[in-house]
Amino acid sequence: MIEFAAVVIGSYLIGCIPSGLVIGRLKGIDVREYGSGNIGTTNVVRTLGARYGAVVLIADVVKGVLAVVLARYIIGSPMSEMAAGLAAVAGHDWSLLLKFRGGRGVATSLGGLLPMVMLAPLTGVIGLAVFIFVALASGYVSLASIVGSLSAVVAMAVFLGLDRVPWQYLVYIVIVVALIIYQHRDNISRLLSGTESKLGQKGERRQADEAQDK
Repeated sequence: MIEFAAVVIGSYLIGCIPSGLVIGRLKGIDVREYGSGNIGTTNVVRTLGARYGAVVLIADVVKGVLAVVLARYIIGSPMSEMAAGLAAVAGHDWSLLLKFRGGRGVATSLGGLLPMVMLAPLTGVIGLAVFIFVALASGYVSLASIVGSLSAVVAMAVFLGLDRVPWQYLVYIVIVVALIIYQHRDNISRLLSGTESKLGQKGERRQADEAQDK
């Protein structure tokens, strides 16, 4: 039980590291003051460019991977992997270092999923393929994130039905996708109103009151 608690707490703290904010600070920019005000990959790309966005994407994915891999080697049960992955996502979404604010959780959720889908690799492939298709077809990264995540849930459910993965993995992906949709609630509102930013748009500096809200 002590090991389990330590893994969960450690995973949360790993998730708390605000990669996008750190990279922006190294460039002398607070990414929360630009574009959507989010610290995730998409807003970093719009604010700093694709090179820095790629660094943030990798860093956020690694947080999820590291949490689940540590749980696997320290405890070695699907339950611990699920708990560690969820803790890392919670840390990213509600970071202790950012007064319990954070990002959307897509990259960190994917990172937690990667060690799990080694048993069912098509889950990740299907989710990524759908994400890329929707992003290119619609131009909306937020829409692609939601639809790609939901497709991964369906794929994981199929593999569970085939007895290829433990049920904890399906629970993990259902919870993180629910969180992804919740964290995209403002994007969903903008999609419905036709004001959501598309791929390639630059992140404009936000008003002072908007930046403070983030």
